[in-house]
Amino acid sequence: MRALVIHAAKDLRIEERPVEAPARGQVEVAIEAGGICGSDLHYYNHGGFGTVRLCEPMILGHEVAGVVAALGEGVSDLAVGDRVAVSPSRPCNACDYCLKGQQNHCLNMRFYGSAMPMPHIQGAFRERLIAKAWQCHKVAESVSIGEAAMAEPFAVTLHAVNRAGSLTGKRVLVTGCGPIGALAIIAARAHGAREIVATDVMDTVLNKALEVGADRVINVAENPGKLSAYAERKGYFDVQFEASGNERAVRAGLEVLRPRSTLVQLGLGGDVSIPQNVVVAKEIEMKGTFRFHEEFALAIDLINQGRVDLRPLLTETYPLDDAVRAFEVAGDRNRSMKVQIAF
Repeated sequence: MRALVIHAAKDLRIEERPVEAPARGQVEVAIEAGGICGSDLHYYNHGGFGTVRLCEPMILGHEVAGVVAALGEGVSDLAVGDRVAVSPSRPCNACDYCLKGQQNHCLNMRFYGSAMPMPHIQGAFRERLIAKAWQCHKVAESVSIGEAAMAEPFAVTLHAVNRAGSLTGKRVLVTGCGPIGALAIIAARAHGAREIVATDVMDTVLNKALEVGADRVINVAENPGKLSAYAERKGYFDVQFEASGNERAVRAGLEVLRPRSTLVQLGLGGDVSIPQNVVVAKEIEMKGTFRFHEEFALAIDLINQGRVDLRPLLTETYPLDDAVRAFEVAGDRNRSMKVQIAF
């Protein structure tokens, strides 16, 4: 089979790898679509992110869907030909965190396409993938394989909503409208948000935010005062989903959040400085959110039932042979939201 392998920054290669046979409890999936994630772009552009660096060749990718091609012994709830989305989250289910129901913090996590451990955990951008049967979630016939491959980033935002608590009747601010910010808008609306305002510095992504459900958008580069107006009477928003990783977005959000509101940090950036006096005086709760686990099944359910529409976020799909081109386009925020590779 062919696989998409990163060797170093800007050194992305299509290589032949052996096809394995599924063992007991496993299935072989013929991968059809794979979405390029921000972490994939970091490996491609910089050879890693933060302290995580590539130390050996690694197959990229973790947002994938395909068709079951073969079954291992003991698999009874799937059949050859089933269309499935594959969760890349593979916790050990034996460590302290897993036993407490916090599988996203598993001490022995095997998450596809991660250079965190050594040897690296090989990813899912390949023509054939061996996965545990429980990782594979059936996709409705009415759902395209490209939509199914978006279950993973959607699950990330569903976990963020889980961390925020009930959104029923809440006013929500989303800062940063890349793929995760846009998906946070969809997730918040599905969970009962009364009003959603989104901010960014680019009109192209803000227009997409409106398309997927934001009530209003603000270009904070051109009109910073429009967001500041929400700071009257100690603030306006009940929840902020911060998806940019930008310090200014965090600070701006704290100014317009109401007392006893919640800021959920989705975006990753460097170290930031925050006004502690604002956090203390308003009794604001700041929460991190990391990956997901059980939310993957919910993501597929919402997609299968037609309760969410992720199609507006699918920008372009490139064949595997044009993978380098796909990565270049995916890194251009003026041109793309979610770029996928067809296998």
